[in-house]
Amino acid sequence: METEHSIFLEHVGDSPRMRLIQFLIEGRDFDYTLTDMLKANISWGTLNTLIAKLAEIGIVVPVRKVGNATLYKINNKNKTAQQLIAIYDSL
Repeated sequence: METEHSIFLEHVGDSPRMRLIQFLIEGRDFDYTLTDMLKANISWGTLNTLIAKLAEIGIVVPVRKVGNATLYKINNKNKTAQQLIAIYDSL
């Protein structure tokens, strides 16, 4: 299995948190369920922990509910998220 090389992850560190943030930055115009976010190559348990923490600090926001699923996206109004997006865009 070949892994994709990401310049962003090379600069900020390849961790589950940064893979999730990169996934959300790349799709910043869309909202995602937790199941969709598994495509960021992180485990279900890690995802549940990370999404709660990122929502608590405001980097990720819940956008809407569809049935029992909550959809999330990166918070473009959060200063930290704005800086991470700027780093991603500059690389």
